[in-house]
Amino acid sequence: MAVTLTVNGRRRTIAAAPDTPLLYILRNDLELNAAKFGCGMAQCGACTVLVDGKPVRSCVTPALAVTSTKITTLEGLGSANKLHPLQKAFIEEQAAQCGYCMNGILMTAKVLLDKNSNPSDTDIKRALDPVLCRCGSHLRVIRAIKRAARTLQARA
Repeated sequence: MAVTLTVNGRRRTIAAAPDTPLLYILRNDLELNAAKFGCGMAQCGACTVLVDGKPVRSCVTPALAVTSTKITTLEGLGSANKLHPLQKAFIEEQAAQCGYCMNGILMTAKVLLDKNSNPSDTDIKRALDPVLCRCGSHLRVIRAIKRAARTLQARA
């Protein structure tokens, strides 16, 4: 069976069963590897993508459930030549250590900044609470999100 998805602004048709997890299609068929397989139970956040602007755990989301939506992966936020302010800020603040959780953190931070252009430390911590990270770069992550917020405010 074929599944048609709109990912990062491009409509793509993939031969897959409708119950195939979105994460598998993104990584295996579309070669978009930012979303990671973490727990496989929607608990860690490593697989987070945006579906119509909302964070969704792609490891448990069947492809059929998102056929009429706009899916954005970390690759769709920016490019190597034109980074999204979040991507740029995370690089400048050296906010990643192992990087495994960074996809979930960045995608969740994107949703936060879309809703709150000037988040406090508490706002950021609350927003990121569902994303499991064990590496200890939390202070740099907070600084990076605040830096990106300032950049986005300056553009507005």
